[in-house]
Amino acid sequence: MADVQTSVRTRHGRRLARAAAAVAAGAALIASVGLAIANADAQTDPAAAQTWNLVWSDEFNGSAGQLPSAADWQFDLGNSYPGGPANWGTGEIASHTNDPANVSLDGSGNLKITALRDGAGAWTSARIETVRADFKAPSGGTLAIEGRLQLPQVSGDAALGYWPAFWALGSPFRGNYWNWPGIGEYDIMENVNGQGTVHGVLHCGVAPGGPCNEFNGLGGTTQCGGSCRNGFHTYRFEWDDSGASGQLRWYADGQLFHTVNESALPADTWASMTDHAGYFILLNLAMGGAFPDGVAGHATPTAATQPGASMLVDYVRVYTAGGSGEPTGEPTTSPGGGGNRDAYAAIEATSFDGSSSGLPAAGGAIGPLGDGDWVRYDDVDFGSSAPLDFMARVASGAAGGVSGLVEVRIDSRTAAPIGSFAVANTGGWTAWRDVPGNVSRVTGVHDVYLTFTSGQSQDFVSVDRFHFRR
Repeated sequence: MADVQTSVRTRHGRRLARAAAAVAAGAALIASVGLAIANADAQTDPAAAQTWNLVWSDEFNGSAGQLPSAADWQFDLGNSYPGGPANWGTGEIASHTNDPANVSLDGSGNLKITALRDGAGAWTSARIETVRADFKAPSGGTLAIEGRLQLPQVSGDAALGYWPAFWALGSPFRGNYWNWPGIGEYDIMENVNGQGTVHGVLHCGVAPGGPCNEFNGLGGTTQCGGSCRNGFHTYRFEWDDSGASGQLRWYADGQLFHTVNESALPADTWASMTDHAGYFILLNLAMGGAFPDGVAGHATPTAATQPGASMLVDYVRVYTAGGSGEPTGEPTTSPGGGGNRDAYAAIEATSFDGSSSGLPAAGGAIGPLGDGDWVRYDDVDFGSSAPLDFMARVASGAAGGVSGLVEVRIDSRTAAPIGSFAVANTGGWTAWRDVPGNVSRVTGVHDVYLTFTSGQSQDFVSVDRFHFRR
């Protein structure tokens, strides 16, 4: 969210107009700032030998009009933190409220944040942040912050000024409000003006300039395999402290699109943003400000901007893996049954109990697979509490335009899927990615089918392993 891009300017007496101009000059560069960093590979097989443990989540289940849980979230009200920079330091113009019309559950398992304009032309919206401010990678382990969101369904002139964001700020910012960007900011997902792309950005160091090229930050961008405005997409940020040096990674729908290595930053910059107590998570829908103004080339919102569009949030989840004495080995199930399989431990894809004819298997994986293929895993035990989702480790070297669905079905390969995710080319048949997919409620012991569906005849995926998460 680049929370205090203009707050630092305010400290130096610079006008917002100049901040917008600066962002306008740099907006075209946001996807290419630090290209060598953005295009760097993730640490070798970063998800291998890791068991992800859910440490915090909100599924936003509840009745329509209900406010988000006060035990988990706190509201940011008005136009600034007390004693902090005006307009949240970004130049945005909407006043944030705790009015259910601006922020509430929608009754369908989502948080709904809506931007409204009154008869006098004044905008209101909402911004919330987690009560917890201690989310960080365990020593020698990895932190993951993940959310499934739908962007406001508005585009063109009607979308000018919309700025939805899912992000995290370093805990020392609370109560200070003037120590940005040194305390660190991880923008997991930002979108402006209804565009089909989203940005993942790191803010750190000093401003202006510094190792993170402030006020732009070090950013990458993605189209979510097509357009990020097309329905719900999953956005994930990982802070990996498991290697010889740290690494930050940004994903959309399981696809890595931005990486920053510790070695690319000065040691004191990395320490300043990682050695404190941790981070708190924010969700907000801003209107106007330096980023959308800079991209548009003029002030936003305008008279043509359409009020009433919403950002929907299906869930926010925080995971850790390894480190701090946690187990780093990922338990696996034995091939061919031999007792109930644990749904929450890794199930090796090659350990199937049944499959479509001629199913290819190579090494420790199955595939490439295409439309109509299926595999069956007998006696998978979900226990008495239902999983939140499932995660499959997949790879694809499919040609451009070729994609398909990996589906989970229970007890019959013709039963309705209880969950699925889409996958296209990941960079090659050995370019493995961990991709999550929601699942509906299931408990007890069942046979689990993975089925593969595509509108094209070409193979589109290989599968290494999968497991469910709760």
